[in-house]
Amino acid sequence: MRKPGSRSLLIIGGAEDKVGRVTILRRFVRLAGGRKSRLVVIPTASSVPDEVIEVYSTVFTRLGCEKVSAVNPTNRQASNDDELAAIVDDATGVFISGGNQLKLSQLIVGTPLGAALLRAYQRGAVIAGTSAGASIMSQFMISMGEEGVTPRQRSSQLTVGLGLLPGVIVDQHFDQRARYGRLLSLVAGSPSLLGMGIDEDTAAEITDETTLTVVGSGAVFVVDARNAITDAHEARRDAPLLVTGAVVHTLPYGATFDLPTASLTEFVEQYADVSVQAGRDRHDTATAAAALRHL
Repeated sequence: MRKPGSRSLLIIGGAEDKVGRVTILRRFVRLAGGRKSRLVVIPTASSVPDEVIEVYSTVFTRLGCEKVSAVNPTNRQASNDDELAAIVDDATGVFISGGNQLKLSQLIVGTPLGAALLRAYQRGAVIAGTSAGASIMSQFMISMGEEGVTPRQRSSQLTVGLGLLPGVIVDQHFDQRARYGRLLSLVAGSPSLLGMGIDEDTAAEITDETTLTVVGSGAVFVVDARNAITDAHEARRDAPLLVTGAVVHTLPYGATFDLPTASLTEFVEQYADVSVQAGRDRHDTATAAAALRHL
């Protein structure tokens, strides 16, 4: 049960199930108040915003939510609109879709709409984001970078995010797109930050910026480089980085993890829905839209 007055983030690694058991999206609706929830979908990061709105509105309505609204600023000036902020101010849950996280940073962060998202979170509305919507949660987000296993100097770029989750860098599609190297390179250069990589169809549910609980068919990867040794301060561009002494945690469904101490607090074995088929965001959204029309 969610405690009254607590703050909740649901950070999803992308390609979450939208037509089967919808475990993660069902959890979002429940956190937001179930049948009494008032949800807002922000499809701004996507290149197909209308399909995104259709898919998530359909799923949330199937799950019992009677009020689903959409907020989609098309430029930074539109994010100054008081009417858009008012829609977010009334919400019990906000869902930020996948797409291009740099677009979210450019259009929303530091605007009245961005401030409304922060207010919503502080008053107890659950804020969820998938893929790009996951990255934007942190204070410093990965806006671009090379994929691969080996960490390399300057292979990635950080941009200011919403700041809902301080002290953590979030990456998504983690296992599916081999993003271990870029996450490790970033925490090597900023060792005061934890690195969090989230697999597709997997979510990190975070309460009060401290307690992480894993939901879904994959895992959440946490890397702690606070006591690691690295040559990030002197390595040449694109050179493989030395990183030794970093602590790695791989957390499947049922794990509970304390972020301030970077330690496991509980693990209860769960059986994830491993039949879920993951895919890239645009294809995933289009496929889900077609499937939901035939349900």
